[in-house]
Amino acid sequence: MMNGISWFLWLALLSISCHQGSKVMTLSASGDLVIKQIKKNLFVHESYLTTNDFGKVACNGMIFINGDEAIVFDTPANEEASRQLLNWIQHKQGKHLKALVVTHFHEDCLGGIAQFHERGIQSIANNRTLEILEAKGENADKPRKGFEHEMTINVGAQEVQLLFFGEGHTKDNIVGFIPSEKTLFGGCLMKSMGAGKGFLGDANTEEWSNTVMRIKETLPNLKTVIPGHGNVGGNELLDYTIQL
Repeated sequence: MMNGISWFLWLALLSISCHQGSKVMTLSASGDLVIKQIKKNLFVHESYLTTNDFGKVACNGMIFINGDEAIVFDTPANEEASRQLLNWIQHKQGKHLKALVVTHFHEDCLGGIAQFHERGIQSIANNRTLEILEAKGENADKPRKGFEHEMTINVGAQEVQLLFFGEGHTKDNIVGFIPSEKTLFGGCLMKSMGAGKGFLGDANTEEWSNTVMRIKETLPNLKTVIPGHGNVGGNELLDYTIQL
C-alpha cells in the first residue's frame, strides 16, 4: 500500500533521494563515528545510539565550515564519538568550532555534550529545551545558552539561522538553515524517504505536519534537507514528513 502516493510519484521521489545520496563522500569512519561530505562546506556526522525499542540506531548531525570557523548541529550519540568528531574538526581540519547547537532534548542530540564543554565550546538550544532538561532534574551536562524563536550565528562570512517553527517530534525541536547552501538541518523533526514514524513518546502528532508546512512555506527553495536519521534528501523530505 502506498497510502495515496502513486507509484509514479514514489519512484520520482526515490530517484531524487538517490541522486542526493550519490553526492555523499565518506571522509572518516570508525566503529563509533562516520563523517560524510555532502557539499564543499557541509558534512553529516553519523553515530550510533542503542535503544530498547529500535535497537542500534544511526543518528545524524551536521557540520558547516566556512573560512576558519565551524558549527556543529547535535552531538554524536556518545562521548567517544564526540571526542573523535572534535579531533577531526579542530586538529585534522584546523578549524575553530564556534558553537554546538542542540536541536532537542533527546540523547541522540546531546549525548556527547560534556566533550564540547571540556573544550570550552559554546552550546546553544531553544529555551524550551533548557526548561525540559531542568524539569527532568538530571545531573547530566546541558546546553548553556538559550533563545526563543530565532537566532543568527555568523560562521566565517556566512549566516546560520536557528529557527523554532513549532512542535513535532518533540515540543522543543528546532531546525538549522544555511541560506548560502540552501540547506536545512531538520533533525528528528524531518523524516528520511521511506522512514516510519519512529518514537512518538514525546511527539505532538496533531501539530507535526503543520510545523513542517510552516517550514515549507517559509523556506520554499531548499536544495538539501538533512533528517535526524536516514539519508539526506531534498525538498521532498518535507512533503514526505507532512504526508506521514
